[in-house]
Amino acid sequence: MDAVPMDAAPMDATALLLADSRFPGGGHAHSGGLEEAAARGLVTDEPSLASFLLGRLRTAGALAAAFAAAATGGGDLGALDAEFDARTPSPAQRAASRAQGGGVARAARRAWPSARLDALLAAQPRPHHPVIVGLLVRDPRDAARVVAYLAVTGPASAAVRLLGLDPLGVNAVLARLAGEVDAVAADAARHARTAPEDLPAPGSPALDLLAEAHDRHHREEVRLFAS
Repeated sequence: MDAVPMDAAPMDATALLLADSRFPGGGHAHSGGLEEAAARGLVTDEPSLASFLLGRLRTAGALAAAFAAAATGGGDLGALDAEFDARTPSPAQRAASRAQGGGVARAARRAWPSARLDALLAAQPRPHHPVIVGLLVRDPRDAARVVAYLAVTGPASAAVRLLGLDPLGVNAVLARLAGEVDAVAADAARHARTAPEDLPAPGSPALDLLAEAHDRHHREEVRLFAS
């Protein structure tokens, strides 16, 4: 068994709770674009799922990770929320992020009440998901890890339900992405003190288009996921 690196500090309990699929934040209702991708035949098996997840991690996941890390720095959370909005061109993706942020906020008010949380929610009752995660976790790398991890685990779980993929195989896909998740989180942690307007803006037009198509189809027919 490989030794754990000496600088690999364990995630704190708050981060672990937020990353847990059982946390009542509403993340289970979102597929991160996987439902639309599956409906179009773009994801059909483990190899195509792995490609989808890697692409999502390096774009939407990296964006969220940078903002989660920045939200730990004690700066202007309202400005961070507005800048994340500006970097999310798809209205459907903005709505999904705020829906999940609002779900986390409801649970956080009971679990981790604080004046800083109250101030954020007074200004924005449905903050973007990475912003409130950063507020709650406070450690830049841990906050980035949580949102980077959720960027791939949500769609992976959706793939099991939508495509009937072997859960053990899907878990193996996620395990092979662990190093990429850590790399995204480490890069994002460098932005803990970056001004909101200077944060990176990785994007994925394909994910934006999938999100908008899913939103349109969701209004026309019953879909399993909200996004």
